[in-house]
Amino acid sequence: MNKIFFLLFLTLLSPIAYAQFGNTGVQMHGQAGEYKVLVDVQPPKVTPGKGKIYVQVETLGIVRVEARTLNFPIPNSDSTDYKKLRDVKKQAGQFQGEVQFTTSGSTAIQLKLVGSKGVGEITIPVKVNRGQENSSIILNIGLLLLGILLLTLVTTPNFSFCEKKRYQGIALGVLGLAFMLYGTSFMWKNHKSEDNYPLRGNSSVIIGDSLSVLQIKLDTTHGVSQKKGKSIHMLIPDHGKLMHAFLLRTPTLDAFAHLHPERKDSTTFEANLPQLPPGKYLVYADIVFQNGISETITDTLIIGNLGSKREANSEYTEDTFVITDPINAPGNASADADIIICGKPGTKTVFKDGSYAVWAGRPDQALEAGRAYNLDFEIYNPDGSACLPEPYLGIMGHLVVVKSDGSVYNHLHPSGTFPAVTERLLKNGMAHTKLTGTAFRDSVDQHLALLKGKSVLEREEFLMTEMGMYDLGENGMVGMDHGSLISFPFTFPKEGRYRIFLQVKRNEKVMTGAFDVKVKKGALQL
Repeated sequence: MNKIFFLLFLTLLSPIAYAQFGNTGVQMHGQAGEYKVLVDVQPPKVTPGKGKIYVQVETLGIVRVEARTLNFPIPNSDSTDYKKLRDVKKQAGQFQGEVQFTTSGSTAIQLKLVGSKGVGEITIPVKVNRGQENSSIILNIGLLLLGILLLTLVTTPNFSFCEKKRYQGIALGVLGLAFMLYGTSFMWKNHKSEDNYPLRGNSSVIIGDSLSVLQIKLDTTHGVSQKKGKSIHMLIPDHGKLMHAFLLRTPTLDAFAHLHPERKDSTTFEANLPQLPPGKYLVYADIVFQNGISETITDTLIIGNLGSKREANSEYTEDTFVITDPINAPGNASADADIIICGKPGTKTVFKDGSYAVWAGRPDQALEAGRAYNLDFEIYNPDGSACLPEPYLGIMGHLVVVKSDGSVYNHLHPSGTFPAVTERLLKNGMAHTKLTGTAFRDSVDQHLALLKGKSVLEREEFLMTEMGMYDLGENGMVGMDHGSLISFPFTFPKEGRYRIFLQVKRNEKVMTGAFDVKVKKGALQL
């Protein structure tokens, strides 16, 4: 009897586990004055709390690196004081430390670098969840009370009933305990911060006469606070699109689509569906709220035989799809199949037009989880000469990183793991973010209609200048590293097999390649 009680008590005190999706950190590769830096920020799990920061400076001559947190909107009086980061032993140009986050939501890290080339500054957008600090206090009190009540419920029946009724008394106590556990769980759920409620969505395929349509409906009623439900009406475009949707066939990850569903009403988005093979698909849909915080809606979708319907990208060149070899059987594909064979570090993946990309690195050098990397890709023309990619949605390339089991997903840009529009909000703000209600949505819709009416070239030039990263002067694009090498900062959050999809544009067509990599368990960076 004592053993049974002890096991029940341990079960009661066991921590409640919640699945965690994707990479919680933020990586940025950018320019701080005359210094080029790679930054990895790991925000705290609860606020107020301390987040960890790692900085790698690629330019020599750095004397000191300082960091502080900023709260949205920026600048404001809630900024914390600068704190000096310490040197990483035996690692020139590397610094690490901790910074204090006082509030949740849309925040940022501001770095100040001092060295032989003067002072440079850079701001990194960071999303911080409020965490469960208040709920944890409530839960701990509840567990304490449950422990006391457990003693009462299990022991009291033994004294009240005769010997042969002992087990009925124990059963009654266990039932009472289960009821209170459910109540505590309900209390935990209802005290969770709205920042931590994932926004859900339901995806489906609508079969038409001439084409098939992907429909994603946002669910603002299931476990979503009233505030977030209202915020769904105030989305802002990132790279000229309100939603970026990615479809990957599971478990082989051998079919990939990058689509941009358009808003039909406040919660409904639709995009023409390309000729994807039948199967079960993982759906990841990225949106950005007015405050600059992004969110990924996830779902699974069954796609049947679509027949010979028209492809989705017949009108616009931004939507695209590709078929690859399976991740669990690399290189296993029929000779006549129109597919892309995945590469790996140190090798190449060939695009459909014969051009190709090489992942700079050594095949025998394993990557480690928890370590910040620059994922470097060299782009080549079919004849082996260096290829200068054309802008694709305002930047030189996109990268999608997915773990084999779908538990990690990240949409990356050369600047970092955050939406480009969030960086713009930190720098310059946006005109329609000052509006509210219907006026806000009308302003966004007018903006999207303006983009839709432009030619592809006009749209790309508009997006490059709108995001504030590039200026179009008499001598071309100023402030953009436009070469054959494209670099994406990223930290793999955990060990396992990953598939990486690289997208660039050449001759006005989006090219998609894929790479596979195994990531081993490694020591955390900090």
